[in-house]
Amino acid sequence: MKEIMTILPASVRTILTTLPSAVRDHLEEIRLRQNQPLEIRYGQQSSYVSPSGQLTSNARQGWVFTDEQAGKLLNLISQHSLYALEEELKRGYITVVGGHRIGIAGKVVMEHGEVKGIRDVTSFNIRIAREKKGVAQKVLPHLFENGRVQNTLIVSPPQCGKTTLLRDIARSLSYGSEWSSSRKVAIVDERSELAGCLQGVPQRDVGPRTDVLDACPKAVGMMMMIRSMSPDVLVVDEIGRTEDGEAVWEAIHAGVAIICSAHGVDVGEVANRPTLGKLIQYGVFSRYVVLSRANGAGTIQGIYDRSLTAFEKEKVPW
Repeated sequence: MKEIMTILPASVRTILTTLPSAVRDHLEEIRLRQNQPLEIRYGQQSSYVSPSGQLTSNARQGWVFTDEQAGKLLNLISQHSLYALEEELKRGYITVVGGHRIGIAGKVVMEHGEVKGIRDVTSFNIRIAREKKGVAQKVLPHLFENGRVQNTLIVSPPQCGKTTLLRDIARSLSYGSEWSSSRKVAIVDERSELAGCLQGVPQRDVGPRTDVLDACPKAVGMMMMIRSMSPDVLVVDEIGRTEDGEAVWEAIHAGVAIICSAHGVDVGEVANRPTLGKLIQYGVFSRYVVLSRANGAGTIQGIYDRSLTAFEKEKVPW
């Protein structure tokens, strides 16, 4: 929260500091919309926040975020230089110190049929990144076969902990563990969430033998990493496009293990998507890890092998 506070206008900081510590310590999102009440998400709950820092379900009682404060926040995030963030604005989010990601919405500027940037920003979604070291311990034993890392797909709806798990798997493989010696890990971090890089430097502990390609399209980045860094394992978040599938196919046939994630409720749902369906059909993945929020973020719904036989059915919250 200290990192987040430094980029917030004083009025917002004042209100957030009045929140109960039990709420503040478990904040996941801070949503600020121009001329709308401040909204927060913590645990599995969402609430508006009153001017006195009280939680309320009544939008009319919430503290209203003004257009003036929206301008101040954008200036603080960009350090008064929107030009320096031009590339990030094209993607609709900005990564700040600590690896926290701020999603933005407003008027999109198009050029030659492509998004050039976003101006008149009116909505901010501050997603608070937290490292949870050790969350991969339940999963790691099942990701090896005869000492080799198995190609793995993590399936999870939004905000169920797939990025947190993926990061900890990368870190554990890089350091080495009781199940495996240290491996060379390559992370292609298109959305700057896995390693949380700032000016190319990871803000999260992803391990001593990990190389990160930040803000690079996944398909291009996977090929670059294979050619330049000779990794043992490639780690990629949220695959799904046709070019992603082609890159995964190239990677596994280059002798590189891949651990990646995709949005979905279960493997069956993901298998209905064209690109992922083909990868699953051809048996690219030997392991599947399915997450949910059944018992809180990071609940392990199941760990399965290629035939979808369960290794672990117990629901284990982090």
